[in-house]
Amino acid sequence: MARLRNGSKALIRDLNRSAILALIGSRGPISRVEIARQLSLSGGTVTALTRELVDDGLISELDKEPSSGGRPAIRLALVGGAAHAIGVKIAPDHITAVRVNLDGEPTEVAEQPYHASAPDAVDRLGDLLEALMASWTEGSARLLGIGMGVPGIADERSGTVESPLVGWHGLPLAADLEKRLGLPILIDNDVNTLAVAERLYGRGRSVDHFLTVTLGRGVGLGIVINGELYRGKAGGAGEFGHLRVADDGPACHCGKTGCLEAFVADDALVASALAARVLASGDGITRLRGLANAGSDGARQIYARAGGILGRAVAGLVNVLSPQLILISGEGTQAWPHLAAEFERTLRLDLFEPLRDVAVEVDPWDDAKWARGAAALVLRATFAAPLYEHDLDDAIRARLVGTVTAVA
Repeated sequence: MARLRNGSKALIRDLNRSAILALIGSRGPISRVEIARQLSLSGGTVTALTRELVDDGLISELDKEPSSGGRPAIRLALVGGAAHAIGVKIAPDHITAVRVNLDGEPTEVAEQPYHASAPDAVDRLGDLLEALMASWTEGSARLLGIGMGVPGIADERSGTVESPLVGWHGLPLAADLEKRLGLPILIDNDVNTLAVAERLYGRGRSVDHFLTVTLGRGVGLGIVINGELYRGKAGGAGEFGHLRVADDGPACHCGKTGCLEAFVADDALVASALAARVLASGDGITRLRGLANAGSDGARQIYARAGGILGRAVAGLVNVLSPQLILISGEGTQAWPHLAAEFERTLRLDLFEPLRDVAVEVDPWDDAKWARGAAALVLRATFAAPLYEHDLDDAIRARLVGTVTAVA
C-alpha cells in the first residue's frame, strides 16, 4: 500500500536529486547550467546534488560544452554501467530476457524454452532467472531488480497475476520470486511493457498519445495518454482482445463468445482455415501464413476477414481516445500484408471524420523490445520522485546507492 510521505527538507532534496537524475537520463549529456534552467533550481543546489551523484558513481563529467564566449560548461551523463536491470517477457512456451544498463541500453539478450502452464512454472521460472543472474553479474555493477511482462492482468502493487491464456489465476508471482531471489520484482501486462519501450526508446518518443495494438496468440492493447501509460484499476486496462464484436461467435479462452480475439488471434485464424479446409489437421499458423504468401485465395480471404474485423474494432478505440499514432506489433504482424488492406478500409470507414488522419505504423516483431520495456519498470523507480512510500521503489533506490534492503 502506498502512503504519501510527510514533507521535509530530506524529501525536497530527494525530489530534486531524482529530477536531476531523470533529466540527465532523458536529455543528457547536459550541463549543470542547463539542468538548473530546466528544473528551476539554484546553481548551488544543482552543484551540490550532482557532486553527490558523481560520488555515488551514477553520473560522470564528460567533455566541455562549446562556448560562445563565456566559460565552457562541463556536461554530465549517466554512467550506464553503474547499475543494471533485467527485463523478462513471458510467453506460453518461452521467455525472452534482456540485461540493460542504467541508461536503458541492452547489453545481453537470451531466450529460453518455458512452459508457463506447467504445474512447476514458478519454480522453473526461478531457476531460469537464477541462471541469468549468475551469468550476467559482472564487476561492481548493481543489479537493481527484475521487471516482467506477463500475458494477462498484473496488479502493479501486489504483483499478483491473472492470465487465462496460461492458466494463472490469482498467482502471487512477484512475492514468490522476491522470496527466492532476494530482489525487487516488478510485474506488468506484457503489452504495457511494450508500450513503455516504445515511449522511452521507440516511435512513441515523438508523440504524447498513442496506442500499441498487438496480434498473435492473443490481441493486446497498450494505452499511452499525455506521455504516461494508462493502466486502469489493478492493471486491468487494455484487455482489447475481449471486446465483444459479435452477438454470437467462436468461443474465447476467457469463457465468453464473440470476443475480438476469437476472430483474429492465431488460434482463431487456424480454426477458420480448418473449417474452410484451407488447412489440414495438424497444420498451424505458420502453414496458413505460408499459403497466403504463396497466393492461396482461401488463406488470403481468412486474413482479409480478420483484418476487417480488427480495423473496425481499432476505429472504435480511436473514436474514443483520439491518439496521434497506432502501432501494430506482435507475432501476427508477420502476416500483415494479408491483413492490411481490409484493416485500412474498415478503419477509415468507421472513423469519426475529424480523426481520419490518425497514423498507423507496423512495428516489427521483436520479443527483446518487450523485455526491454519490462526492464524499464525497474529503471523508472530510480528516476521517479520519491513522493510515495512504496516498498519496491524504495528497495530499488536503496540498491542504486549501494545500500541493499530487504524487500518488505
